[in-house]
Amino acid sequence: MFDFLKKIIQKKSKPPQKPKKVQAKAQKPAPQKPKKVQAKAQKPAPQKPKKVQAKAQKPAPQKPSFFGLSEKLKEGLAKTRETLNTQFIDLFSSKKIDNSFYDELEMILLTADVGISATSMLIEKTKETVKKDKITDPLELKEILKAHLVELLKKIELPLDIKGSSPFVMMVVGVNGAGKTTTIGKLTKLFQSQSKKVLIAAGDTFRAAAVEQLSVWGERNNAQVIAQQNGDPSAVIFDAVNSAKSKNLDIVLADTAGRLPTQKNLIDEITKIKRVIGKCHSEAPQEVMLVIDANTGQNAINQLQIFNDALNVTGLIITKLDGTAKGGIVAAIAKDHPTPLRFVGVGEKIDDLRVFNAKDYVEAMIK
Repeated sequence: MFDFLKKIIQKKSKPPQKPKKVQAKAQKPAPQKPKKVQAKAQKPAPQKPKKVQAKAQKPAPQKPSFFGLSEKLKEGLAKTRETLNTQFIDLFSSKKIDNSFYDELEMILLTADVGISATSMLIEKTKETVKKDKITDPLELKEILKAHLVELLKKIELPLDIKGSSPFVMMVVGVNGAGKTTTIGKLTKLFQSQSKKVLIAAGDTFRAAAVEQLSVWGERNNAQVIAQQNGDPSAVIFDAVNSAKSKNLDIVLADTAGRLPTQKNLIDEITKIKRVIGKCHSEAPQEVMLVIDANTGQNAINQLQIFNDALNVTGLIITKLDGTAKGGIVAAIAKDHPTPLRFVGVGEKIDDLRVFNAKDYVEAMIK
């Protein structure tokens, strides 16, 4: 009987144990849930801003190079662009394309020194395209004009090639004040950026400041300068070419005295310099580079013709485009005397020399 009672008591005493199990189960997730939520919330917080900062910093170190279109080219042609676009705004806002429209377009192009023959050709080609494509909107005509201008300038788009036997001798010629000496300094920096070893020949022995200027450029670029004050320019350049050959240098930049196309005695002298260079290097000078001041305008054609007759000019550099509204002279040269335009100068800084590109030039000149 007592055993029976003990069993009943034991069965009754078991239920109080159930809440202990419930509490144990309830206690396990309580401290764990917040920990997991906090861990997930903390992970992305420090990572997101780091990724955004890394992407934003990438474009910062990029700098313009000597080659291709840059904002500097647009700035350099700002005066030409402003002059053209101010007039184009009124012209292309016209309601119709008629003879008076073309007359005004002709006057605008002539004002920018595009030249008579180049202007006539551009207008005729534009008229043909307008008629063929049945263009009636004057705004569309501007893009047609730009396309024909690019086509014209492509004729003189031929970058300088310095491959072949060394040293590559460049004879730099031009009238007084065209910017030959400064251009040589810029060319030295440009070629050195291509890992070329450059030597400068101070062939302008008539102007004392020329030797000093070249010496300064030589020091800035860490390039050797061969000079003789009041010496024979032919002898100076001859020594420079021989020195470059013995030292296995890549390029010789030969400066020459400025001279007007009408000064026959000086033109004869420069032809002598070219002959002397050929005696110490059978293939030299590989480039006869004529430097032209953009402010010269249509007289640039006359300069090119005379220097070409005497020296067979192989390349052009047009300087000081940043100081003139006559950027259209490039089109006049392309039409009247097509000669490879190697570089354009668009400022005074050492890197303000740009390889000529027809499309880039037109885009910078006409907005």
